[in-house]
Amino acid sequence: MFIINNAPKCVRFGPSMATGTRQSHVLRASSKPPHNSSKGRDALTYDSSSDELVFQDTQGDRIAVLSADYGFRSGSGRLYMDSYGAVPRSIVELSVSNFKKELMALRRSVRMDEFREISEASGNVGEMSFLRKTSYKLLSALREQLSKLDSYLEDENVLRKLDQPKNALSDKLSEEQLRLLDQVRQLQLDDAKVTQAEREREARDGRVEAPGIIRFTYNSLCWVLDVLYAGRPVQRFWVLETVARMPYFSYISMLHLYESLGWWRAGAEVRKVHFAEEWNELHHLQIMESLGGDQQWVDRFIAEHAAVFYYWVLVLMYAVSPSSSYALSELIEHHASDTYTVFAEQNKELLKTIPPPLVALNYYKSGDLYLFDQLQTEWVGQAPRRPDCNNLYDVFVNIRDDENEHVKTMHALKTNTLQVNGYSGAEGRIASLAEQSCWDEED
Repeated sequence: MFIINNAPKCVRFGPSMATGTRQSHVLRASSKPPHNSSKGRDALTYDSSSDELVFQDTQGDRIAVLSADYGFRSGSGRLYMDSYGAVPRSIVELSVSNFKKELMALRRSVRMDEFREISEASGNVGEMSFLRKTSYKLLSALREQLSKLDSYLEDENVLRKLDQPKNALSDKLSEEQLRLLDQVRQLQLDDAKVTQAEREREARDGRVEAPGIIRFTYNSLCWVLDVLYAGRPVQRFWVLETVARMPYFSYISMLHLYESLGWWRAGAEVRKVHFAEEWNELHHLQIMESLGGDQQWVDRFIAEHAAVFYYWVLVLMYAVSPSSSYALSELIEHHASDTYTVFAEQNKELLKTIPPPLVALNYYKSGDLYLFDQLQTEWVGQAPRRPDCNNLYDVFVNIRDDENEHVKTMHALKTNTLQVNGYSGAEGRIASLAEQSCWDEED
């Protein structure tokens, strides 16, 4: 057994274990420091010889940790892992390195018929609609043509030979780690129950006030997620969390621009809140990655391109109408909360048997919860929120509650009623007097 103290951890990785585009890593204690150990962080490394990994929180409680990271990008460059906090390489080096990895992943995706897994998962949740069947047939035909093209280019020595990957998971992971992976893959989400939960919430609390174009955009997004990610809840959550970070990034960008131009500097506190929200969504994203949500090439392609597109849409929207931008985020966060509520209840017993990922424990149970507390804008003057994180069910309940906090914050910003921590009003009176003095001098 290896005990992790409650400070954020840097994790050092051993050799990658890949199967097609799949990579998975096992956490185990190591007495050797990582190459950046001068930063004072404890080190972990990967090895399948031991499944026992325990996190010790600030209260001294010990919590079993998910002993494998099933994400495509598990390893260097992730939160609390090797190189955490390090300066990145140049954009050229990063882009070339990523292109090589993704090109190989794309080739394996079309040659190994990764799309069939997606189609089969969708078919397992009930009879597919005509639109979904047609879409899958067209995409399957496209994949077949791309596979032939790849084989031709390989035969002509334009592309290097694609090694047929072994099923490395069965070779590298222990029985316990494979059992946990199988449990994760059994998780399900009933879209009809999500729709029902949303209708019940609106009947109880009222509909979110939003312009027609905003509600149309929101409904379209929900429809696309239902069509593309039926039967694949973890992948759906990963895509959703990748895109969900973009609103806060766009708000920060616009507020920083206004401050730099001298147009509006009263939003600095709001910018801090948005950073805490983005930090929260980043942890949600990496929780889904650790569960394997980013394993398939097509999901990464959709999520990453949609995120960049969505960022620029939100920048323009915020420039025209910040309240409308906040209204869209309020709708999306409400939907996320409803979705996680249904998912947690639908898979409650199974989720309780799966340990939490390390990234979740570092976020919810570490000693430094400053940014987590900044997320709770409606908790001013109340005892801080300190959730449990003993298993994967607790993790998803915490994520649901986080989404509810986002909803409250978005509504408060939309209606301009956000409570600012530590603001007494005296600063506002001083600012008003200073502003009046400037106008008096000009007169």
